[in-house]
Order: sequence, then structure tokens, then C-alpha cells
Amino acid sequence: MAPPSPRPRASAEKTRPSAFWSLAAIVVPLMGLITRIEIIDGEKLPREGAFVLAPNHYSEFDPLVVAVATWRLGRAPRFLAKESLFRVPVLGWALRATGMIPVARATSATAARQTLSASEDLVEHGRGVIIYPEGSLTREPDLWPMRGKTGAVRLALAGGIPVIPVAHWGVQRILPRYGKLSLWPPRKRVQLIVGDPVDLSAFAGGAAEPRSLVEATDLVMAGIAELLSRLRGEPAPAQRWDPSAHGQKETGRLEP
Repeated sequence: MAPPSPRPRASAEKTRPSAFWSLAAIVVPLMGLITRIEIIDGEKLPREGAFVLAPNHYSEFDPLVVAVATWRLGRAPRFLAKESLFRVPVLGWALRATGMIPVARATSATAARQTLSASEDLVEHGRGVIIYPEGSLTREPDLWPMRGKTGAVRLALAGGIPVIPVAHWGVQRILPRYGKLSLWPPRKRVQLIVGDPVDLSAFAGGAAEPRSLVEATDLVMAGIAELLSRLRGEPAPAQRWDPSAHGQKETGRLEP
């Protein structure tokens, strides 16, 4: 296993004053008391320009880990967020102030327009966005990545934006999937590894073709699973978990 990455040079995005600074002043020290995040190959996250960061998802707590790691690597951690959250007092202001991207339930045509608009905005401002390809906490019994959804590659292909796979392991000791928060002992170790951009050149121009989107998503999920395999020191399942094949809902709380 490669040693943790040295602290990188901060990007212009992070050094410019923004609403992220006030949030980071609270969240980063607090997270430092809860967990010890070790970042591997962090230099693979672009210092400048647009990108889509695609992590695995197995705990309600892991977005905080990914956000802090992204901030430490010199980039502002922006997520996709449900459009309804932008209408919530205070929270909506915070989401807008930090440049989060609203996602609405919409028809395919409307969704396509929103994807194109979002990708153009990312490219124009040189921003990154964190998208969980699985869409919800994995249903895989051993917490391996399950089948992915196409939103991340749809956005990336629409704007010619690189997709960077990321895997982390250890968050389940802080908050198990749909479990109870465990803060003792403090500073539990979490490892996060950044991968090379997924080569999606074969799908350029296919952002609206369902088959291309599915195949491209499979490549992204394979990249995430490979990184997680390195962290766990064991091979990932040969086939991705398909919730529908096991009678499971793909959204909402996983029933035991």
C-alpha cells in the first residue's frame, strides 16, 4: 500500500475567500477529533479545473469524510443536492452560498437540459462536484459497491469532464450502515484513496445514449471497486450487486 500523500499545494479555488471557510473552520477540527483520515494518492485529484469525484457509499457519515478529504486536497467539496433542500430556510442559503448543484425529479428531457446546464457551469467556473454513482447506501451485504446509476457519467460526458474514482474504508466503525454513531475510541482510522481518471473517451458524444451511459458507469464502478479492494486487501466480488435481483428497493432505508 502506498504511503499517505503529502499535503498538496492549495488551489486558487480554496485560497479565495468563500462560505466554505466558515464551514471548514467548524467541521474540519471537529472531524479531526472523530477520525484520522489518511489520504492515499491525493495528488491525482486535479488542482485546477472541473471534475466529477465518484466515491463509494456505505455509511450516512461518509460524505463528511469525503468532504474533509477534498478540502484538505485543496478543492471545495460540492455535492449534488435535492432541489427541495434549496427551499429550506438557512439550509437553502448555505447550499446556494457554497455552490451546491440542485437536482430535481424531472422528465428525461428536463433532466437532460439540467445536466447540460450543470456541466457547462462546472466547466465555466472550473469547479468540481462529488456524485455518489450508487445513488444510495450500498445494499451489498459486505459493503462492496453495488450497481451504479448513470448520473455521474451523464454529467461528465456532457461537459467533457474527467471522472475521478475514490474509495474509502473505515467509516463503518464510526457509523455502520443504518446503525448507531460510535465516537469511542476517538480518531478512528479511515483510509481514502484517489484513483486515476476513468477513460471514457470511447463514449464521447454518447451522453444521451442509455447503453453508452450504462457501460461508462460500469467502468466507473469497476474503478471504485478496484480501489476499495486495495484498501481492504481482498478481491472485490466479480459481479456488482443488483438490488432489484434481490427484491430490494434502491432508495430509502434498507430493511433487514
